[in-house]
Order: sequence, then C-alpha cells, then structure tokens
Amino acid sequence: MTKPKGLIIVLIIFIFLLMVASSAGHSTGQTENSYKAGNGKVVLFINLTGTVSAGTTNMFRSELSNIDNSSVKAVIISVDAGGGMLQQALDIDKYINSTENKGINVYAYVLPGGSATYTATYVTMDATGLYMAPGTMIGLSQPDLVGGTSTQEQNDIIQMGHVMESMALAHNRNGTAASSMVLNDSEYSSAQASNIKLSDGNFASMNAMLAGLNLSAYGKEYVHQSVYDNFLGFIANPLIAGIFILIGIVAVFLDLYHGTIVLSVIGVVMIGLGLLGADIINASIFGLILLLLAGILIFLEFKTNHGIALLSGLITGIAGIYFLASSYGTSSPGYSPAPFGESFYMFSIAIILIGILLIIYISKILKSQRREIYTGAESLKGHSADVVTPMKRNGKGFVMIDGVQWEAINIGVDVNRSEKVVIIERKGLTLIVKKI
Repeated sequence: MTKPKGLIIVLIIFIFLLMVASSAGHSTGQTENSYKAGNGKVVLFINLTGTVSAGTTNMFRSELSNIDNSSVKAVIISVDAGGGMLQQALDIDKYINSTENKGINVYAYVLPGGSATYTATYVTMDATGLYMAPGTMIGLSQPDLVGGTSTQEQNDIIQMGHVMESMALAHNRNGTAASSMVLNDSEYSSAQASNIKLSDGNFASMNAMLAGLNLSAYGKEYVHQSVYDNFLGFIANPLIAGIFILIGIVAVFLDLYHGTIVLSVIGVVMIGLGLLGADIINASIFGLILLLLAGILIFLEFKTNHGIALLSGLITGIAGIYFLASSYGTSSPGYSPAPFGESFYMFSIAIILIGILLIIYISKILKSQRREIYTGAESLKGHSADVVTPMKRNGKGFVMIDGVQWEAINIGVDVNRSEKVVIIERKGLTLIVKKI
C-alpha cells in the first residue's frame, strides 16, 4: 500500500467514525423486539446488573419503546447494580414512565444477594412497585461532581435529592427517607426499607414475587444486553474513552519516526472510538480541550526531541481524561459514585513510565539516524538493507537497517517487501538504494 492511498483510507475511517459519534448518542431507532398480541400476554424481565451505562439505557430504550398493554402484562427489572452516570439512570426513568403511561406496571426486584445502590437507586425508586429480597440493601445515592467546586457539588446533591424524593412520593413511598439516600448518603436494609415504606415489601424469591403480584400464570420473556449494548457500555466510559484518545495520539506520533501507515491507522481508529465514547457521555469540553493540547505537545516532541514536550503532553492528557467526566460545560448531574478509583491512578503511573520508555526509544532512533562517525554517509555506503515497503524504479519507500527504518529512493529495478537492496549513497536522512 502506498503512503498516499493509506492516508486516504485513514481519512475515510476518521470521517466515518466522527459521523457515527455525532449520531450514536442520539439514536431514536425502533425496538428490535416486538411482542405481538394473540399468543397471550407476557411478563417482560429486564436485567439491571453491574454498572448503569449507555448500554443499559439503550437496552431499556430498545425493549420498552414499542411495547403495549395488549401484549405485555408487566415489566420486571431484576436488580443487582451500583454505580454509573446519573444521566443514564434518568434517561431509563423516562422509558419507565412512558411504559407506565401505557398501562403497564413496572416492578423492580432487588435480587437475593444483590443490592440497589448508587446510580441504580434512581432507577428502582421510579418503578411502579419496588420489592427487595431479604438481606439486600438500597441507598448510597449521593452524586459526585468530578472537578466541580464544593458549592456546585452541594447544589447538585440538593437537586438530585429533590429528584429522588419526587420519584418516591409519586409512587406513595417515603420521600424523606428517599431524599436522605442522596442528601446524607444513607443506606437501608430490605427490612428497614419495608418498615419505613421506602420499598413496597419483601419477597424471598422472584417466584414468590410473581405469585404475590398474580403474575405467575403469564408467559415470560427475558431481556439481556446485546453485543452492541455491551460495546456502548464499554466505550461510553470517561476513562476508556480518554485512554483510547491518548493512546491513539501517541500511535500516530510514533509513526512519524517509523514512516509506515499501520500505527497511523490504529491511532486514528482509537481516537475515533474515544471520541464516540466522549460524545455518548456528553463529555466536558474542558477535558477535550486538554486532550487536544496534549496532542499538540506530543507532536511538538518531533521538533524538539528532548523529551520534555512528550512528557508534558502525556501529563496534560491524563488531566484531560480526568476532566472528561467533569460536569463543567455540560448539563450532566454527575456520577454516583465517582467514576475514577485506583485504576485511574495506576493508569496514570503506567502512562508516565511508558512516556519515559518512549523518550529512550526515540532517542535511540535519532542517535542511529544522525550519528556520523559510525553510521555516517560513507560508512553506510555498500551496506545491505531490507525493503519495508515496495518501491518502483525512482520511487520512494522505506528500508530497515539494524532495526531502524530509513526513507529510501530506489534507483534500480522495482523491489518488493523483504527483498535486499544495497546502499549507494546517503543524502541527509534519505538513502539511495538499488536491488542487489
């Protein structure tokens, strides 16, 4: 593949990913599953487990958008979930409310051994009926504003406390206890929640709940996240999106020294996927600006070659990743709990160490290409090299000498990859070669 053609392909991929990124976060497609009347009504079971993510929201949208009470008797959400982005939970609430408006009850059941904490509480509290298995827990719903001031965070907590209270009161539950899960980060056991009317009761098992709600006789349909939902859940994460963008920038930067198209393609794809994830989570513009600045500093290293610009770019990139989750410049109510834990700090240390290794690696390449005594123009003359990219007569390409790639001009017959050429002379950092 010639370099111009490769660049065109990279540009096409980049444009395509940007188009996907601009539309994926706002998809309004119709549900893939249609429950038709005539075969008897069914109870639709939806699993809400792990983290509440964009994939979770898409699953609820896909399954609840087009159902009606002629085919679905009730929806049951099986819950064992915790953290995530609060906006995703509020979006799920819209689909729950829409389903209730169609005359279909939506029940949440906290599974035995499970819990409904952090972001998941905002989903369960908006259900028509909220039931818990004995020994389970609910609460710890206080939001966390990444990069926000204490005043901003307190205002957000108060606002989300009102949201939680209104959801509880709308379903005849204890609004004061509900708001306390947000304002005071309170947590309640299943027994406590039932006693204070925060929940609607306890059932030892799902079958017991079905019997108690007179739903045992209906057919059952089970819903799980699709491959696409899992992909959305993975990429729509500030840490993953930021890592993809930063690593993509570094990959393209390294291709400046290698002169191939492979790292550029990988880098552009990773940047595109990172931007897709950032778009879905409505990432802070401040975080994106920091990542852009990181890219500028990293590419400045190609001119300076002293390592400072590269390390500064990586540190700025780490800050950019952190602020992708910030509510600065967005309407996001934040996360519950904070999206960054030990993994973020471990990643930061790893990135700095990798940066140091890259500086050593680049220094080695530059030293190999520029030294005059041992690999000067005269000493390279007559040496053989391996062809990296095919070259036509008088065409340009790349050859490999002692593990280092050089730009070359072929003055002989056409040569293919892996063939041997001899160095006729060196002009600057370009070698004049011909087939042996």
